[in-house]
Amino acid sequence: MNKVQFCPCDEKFKNPVGAIEVNKRFKIFLATNGGKEAFFVLKKEGEYEDSVYYPMVKTDDGFAYEMEITTVGLYYYHFDIIDDGGKTSYFADYKLCASTYGAEWQLTVIDDLYAKPDFLRGGIFYQIMVDRFNIGAERIKSKKGMIYRDDWGATPSFRPDEKGIVHNNDMFGGNLYGVIDKLDYLKSLSVKCIYLNPIFDAASNHKYDTANYRRVDADFGGNEALALLIKEAKARGMEVILDGVFSHTGEDSIYFNRYGNYDSVGAYQSKKSPYYEWYDFIDYPEDYTSWWGIKLLPCVKETNPSYDEFINGEEGVVRTYMRMGIAGFRLDVADELPDEFLDNLAKAVKKVRPDAMVLGEVWEDASNKVSYGYRRRYFQGKQLDSVTNYPLKNAIISFVRDGRAEELERVVNTLVNNYPPKVLKNLMNTLSTHDTQRILTALSHDELPQTKAERSNYKITDLELAKKRAKIAGLLQYTLPGTPCLYYGDEASMEGCEDPFNRRCYPWGSEDADTINYFVSLGKLRAFNEFNDGDIKIEKASDGIFTFIRGGKYAVIVNATDKDYALDKKRVDIVSGSTVDKIASLGAIVYKI
Repeated sequence: MNKVQFCPCDEKFKNPVGAIEVNKRFKIFLATNGGKEAFFVLKKEGEYEDSVYYPMVKTDDGFAYEMEITTVGLYYYHFDIIDDGGKTSYFADYKLCASTYGAEWQLTVIDDLYAKPDFLRGGIFYQIMVDRFNIGAERIKSKKGMIYRDDWGATPSFRPDEKGIVHNNDMFGGNLYGVIDKLDYLKSLSVKCIYLNPIFDAASNHKYDTANYRRVDADFGGNEALALLIKEAKARGMEVILDGVFSHTGEDSIYFNRYGNYDSVGAYQSKKSPYYEWYDFIDYPEDYTSWWGIKLLPCVKETNPSYDEFINGEEGVVRTYMRMGIAGFRLDVADELPDEFLDNLAKAVKKVRPDAMVLGEVWEDASNKVSYGYRRRYFQGKQLDSVTNYPLKNAIISFVRDGRAEELERVVNTLVNNYPPKVLKNLMNTLSTHDTQRILTALSHDELPQTKAERSNYKITDLELAKKRAKIAGLLQYTLPGTPCLYYGDEASMEGCEDPFNRRCYPWGSEDADTINYFVSLGKLRAFNEFNDGDIKIEKASDGIFTFIRGGKYAVIVNATDKDYALDKKRVDIVSGSTVDKIASLGAIVYKI
């Protein structure tokens, strides 16, 4: 036996590709030019699970097997091949879905209970931090304790007070009416879904410290502004999803009420509070469990019946906003939400709108994520429709900056193999977020200043180089499996280091028009079904070149090197409309085969 071939990302070898549904047959084919017998060796994850050896059927060019699996979960497999020399075990190659050399392939088995969200087809996500996007109608200033600034575009406050606390209470004035005013602009970018960072009443500008789940922050326009945004967005073929922050509240809230700013009896004030049992007090009332030890953000006990009912019940927070017409929720820190709570939340969302989206913030491979010591079951049928695609984000940056094409190939193949197809299509493919550096800054080769004060107004020195890199990174974001998510202002060439410098105001009036036009052109690619539903075949991933085909119809070649890359013949680039016979350094092409 001289040759063995298997790739689970190719339906010739595994059909269907990706996660499989419980009680549905799938086929496995192992190509060989020798061997007397072969076994498909499968084991379900679990301490007491044994491997099962399934004898494969010999064919003219290898071995085949067809079966169905009757229980959901994670499975792992390899092949044993028997010939005159004995047994040879065949494991995964690094670039084909394995995290290490010699690992087994993962098989994700799911129970597909809910309809797949399909409203993203042909378009993209657009992420907005409302205070920093656009001021619409009359400026709203409703709160004591806020610093209302009139210097749109200036550096956000970042220095701590004398107690070391950064309050994040400076407001530049963006509101939901401002988002409404820019809906036609968003439509020009092919936006199909607006993802709003938290908008519920809170004492900060970022609103991750919820004060009242049932009220949209008055500075953003209140519930009336959200209702109008939903209506106007739908009129333009767009949906809205909200950021649900359900693992913690603010200490300055109706529920905790540490400072007595609300009429309620908060958990901090009395053990007789209706909210007391929501929180985990270690030494009442000053010592309590908080998110990452930040006392401004007391953690809730999500499985507490009262809290779960408040969020997920028939008249709960989730169904209230779903009935207003939103298309779903992006769940902050999904890793910290227990399975039972996630099950109930998904049920609440789908009860109102079956094709709505429940999207989790997960920074790793969500199909095999271990959180707080136990394996998560996000994709086994009762929880998430999508997740944030940080693995792809990191791999794209590594390829564009450093030419690591093999790593990008491994990550793409891993996602294709491990994720359910409907999740793969709806993955939130982002290059920047409110939690990470802006993509231009991330793609600079500058050594960033050491202090936060120096980084607060830092401008990269290799801007034109970073822009070229950002364009090819954006092309990959738009053409690889998943759905692109533009973080507001990335299309306008905004820069920024860490929070809050990645959260500056959108530069209306001084945008980078060339970059915006480029992203408008990228958005048009989403009209092709192949970039929404088509399979992917990677043709080359080496020497700084990444080439793949989507749906058997469109080829994408990205050149991350410092040299031109010659094509086999002249091609018409769909994005630019130009006819070319080579790809310039830090350039790319999309063409019809």
